[in-house]
Amino acid sequence: MSWNYRTNYSSGYVVEYVPLNATPCASWLLFIPAENLWPAGLRAFLYLLAMIYLFMGIAISSDLFMCSIEAITSKKKKVIRFDEETQQKVEREVLVWNETVANLTLMALGSSAPEILIAVGETLQNLNQIGNPNVGDGLGTFTIIGSAAFNLLIITGICIVSVPSPQVKPIKEIGVFCITAVWSIFAYFWMLIVLQWVSPQIIEPWEAFVTLAFFPIMVVMSYAQDSGWWCKKRKSVGTDSQDEVHNVRIVNQNNKNSLIHGPSKELSLLEKEHEQRHSHANLKNVIVDSNNRDPDVSSGDSEAKLVRVRPSETAPQTFARARFRHAAVRSMMGGRRSHPKSAPSGKLKMVDVVETVRTDHHLNILTPSEDLFGKFTFAAPSYSVLESAGILEIDVLFHRRPPPKSYIQNGVSNGKTTETSFTNPISTTAEEDEMVKGTVSIDFETREGSAKINKDFKYTQGSLVFSETEYRKSITIPIINDNQYEADADFYVILKNAHGGSGIGDPSVTRVTIIDDDEPGEFTFDRSHYAADLKSGMMAVTVVRQHGCDGTVTVEYSTVDGTARGGPELTEKLDYASVQGVLTFKHGETSKQIQIDVNKEAKSSKNFIVTLRNPSLGAKIGEHSAAVANISTDVIADRIADILDDEEEEVTWGGQFRNAMSVECDKDDDGVDIPLKWYDYTLHFLTFFWKVIFAFIPPKQYLGAWPTFISSLVFTGVLTLLVEQLGHLLGCTIGIKTAVTGITIVALGTSLPDTFASRTAALHDQYADAAIGNITGSNSVNVFLGLGLPWVISVIYGMATNKTFYVPTANLFQSVLVFAVCGVSCIIMLFIRRKFIGGELGGANKLIKWGCCLFLFLLWFIYILISSLNAYGLIEFNL
Repeated sequence: MSWNYRTNYSSGYVVEYVPLNATPCASWLLFIPAENLWPAGLRAFLYLLAMIYLFMGIAISSDLFMCSIEAITSKKKKVIRFDEETQQKVEREVLVWNETVANLTLMALGSSAPEILIAVGETLQNLNQIGNPNVGDGLGTFTIIGSAAFNLLIITGICIVSVPSPQVKPIKEIGVFCITAVWSIFAYFWMLIVLQWVSPQIIEPWEAFVTLAFFPIMVVMSYAQDSGWWCKKRKSVGTDSQDEVHNVRIVNQNNKNSLIHGPSKELSLLEKEHEQRHSHANLKNVIVDSNNRDPDVSSGDSEAKLVRVRPSETAPQTFARARFRHAAVRSMMGGRRSHPKSAPSGKLKMVDVVETVRTDHHLNILTPSEDLFGKFTFAAPSYSVLESAGILEIDVLFHRRPPPKSYIQNGVSNGKTTETSFTNPISTTAEEDEMVKGTVSIDFETREGSAKINKDFKYTQGSLVFSETEYRKSITIPIINDNQYEADADFYVILKNAHGGSGIGDPSVTRVTIIDDDEPGEFTFDRSHYAADLKSGMMAVTVVRQHGCDGTVTVEYSTVDGTARGGPELTEKLDYASVQGVLTFKHGETSKQIQIDVNKEAKSSKNFIVTLRNPSLGAKIGEHSAAVANISTDVIADRIADILDDEEEEVTWGGQFRNAMSVECDKDDDGVDIPLKWYDYTLHFLTFFWKVIFAFIPPKQYLGAWPTFISSLVFTGVLTLLVEQLGHLLGCTIGIKTAVTGITIVALGTSLPDTFASRTAALHDQYADAAIGNITGSNSVNVFLGLGLPWVISVIYGMATNKTFYVPTANLFQSVLVFAVCGVSCIIMLFIRRKFIGGELGGANKLIKWGCCLFLFLLWFIYILISSLNAYGLIEFNL
């Protein structure tokens, strides 16, 4: 028996005969009369061909969508922050979007847009089915699950074997990956809980809203991990074991009398500012440690001496996966293939050094002993001074009265504050009699050590005369500041010839260390590649001197053959004239050029290396210690101009149309055009219609890329609606279940661009993050947003119409369960590889590498097989 279905038209009607209890294929795409009467094989072929063509359009529109997202998430803003070091407001540029948040929101939405839009579009079309308990399987739901399986198993397997041996590439942001991996597995177990155990076959409102709420919760947790909220690093506290007491004085040339001078009633209280625990080496450490601080410090005038710090390099944040995906799509569609660190130096104010010295070098009160009564001593046995200070003041103390019997001592001992009570002695007539009265004097003189007179310091001698009320005097010693870097040097100051009934106590000799603070700089090439001028036969290579230009310094240079051959003199058989020598930079000079003769008659592109080595004392070799010199018949300026012109064309709408209508060839490493192949023209012909259509989308440079974002999303949504209808028609025509169509044909079509993008990222990126790091996050977004949003729409409509939202679970439950098991196995395998191989991708052992790939492929095949058999009722299992 069969059913008769009659379809009426304005000029006639069509009658279809279908088997009993079956329905004819129906869709709003069936606008050709009697299309269902065509041969099933022909219709299936045409539907499949149309789906493939639509997948091409979806790939291009999704690529534009991803490009707009990259432009949006790469935007920076200027913020004003208060710099504690300079005590000023500083303007800095920061990314508007956190990279982790961008990857899990807009980036994940971009890569998963087709699957999510299929689910949302299908839900909007089937709102009239809300309340029907016999509703069929949803293509969007199974597409999401099938795409997740393909991404996690197939793409990961391809990426593992794509990395050439013996390279190993780990995931850099492993903390974020762990969180998204746990969430991705939890997402599918959550589906099992909701669909099978809490409310079988029914989605309650709270379940829909909780599912959607998991999405922002996952984003917040990942952001917290990325920002280090879960654990804070403890600051390491070092201890100085040196017990010798030293004095570190930093001289402010504009305020020489910053320290206390003059008489005091209690000599022991005056001495406390001179006694410290740490050596003069700590002052040097202060300067060295300053290099790790933020170099963005204002270099304006200051009363205090400025100390230079070396710059640090930070890797800029990029969204690599979007660029790899863009390159992969351009390659697939016949377009040009493309394979997709320093902070400014600054100065640190000497006031920071002073503050550190005050913090680290705690003062300790030393009580004068009985044998110092009536004697001259230095305030400390050693001093340290920066060479640039210009002068050093050394205090000489005269112990005029005996120590008090009791006193207060406040200080720092072993990091703990100590306090000793005392009774402040009141001067009595007997105590006044014990004082040394009258005028006394002492002679002093400087003596050479490793520091030399008139080279490092000025010879100083003289006498200090103390009146009856004076306890302290200062010796001023000129320090000679030169611009030449040299090792630290010492000299000594001695006390001698005490007069007036006084004596000399200990310390009577103090050591002064002159700390060199000159910065001879770093030598580096100003860029990593140079090109020869074949017209003049010369190549100019520039060596720059960074991070300091004090004194006269030298550095050696030489050339090393690469593919180009060099010799002492340029001949017809040689490509260039080898050079070697010494560059001498005088004080203040920051750049020098090396001139190299090259062969004007070069017939092909060749290169050689220019290196720097053996800098003079104090100087260093910077980042670019070697540079590649290219001898090329191509004109570099023309190539650069072509690139700039291409980028300028893409900014305008006209440039987009020109690019859409032309097929571009690649260039090799030397800039030579690579001839186009037959498949380049074929792909361009097949995608020509889509390229022209999507050229109407506003360029991403307009209005912050938001018009591109919205337009490309609308185009992608329209195309996914067509794919959803064609998927149902294809399954209906050849008898494939909707569940099988979703996890195979539709899932593969939507995931194909991501496959090429991930493989390209695995080959060219330093880490595995861009290749597979986003897969777990994208799978989580598929469930929480791709299913949560349609569920929320459906339950809201159901509450408004007083209907229950039913979801068929017969096929969905088994498919989710099998994928959850396969997903857990895949993630466990990745962690095992990280533990024993050192990274998730690649490996030295090809057998292990290919074994892991085949294992993941086998898991995907098992998932497809079990899900398909269950859809056709050949197997069935329940929990």
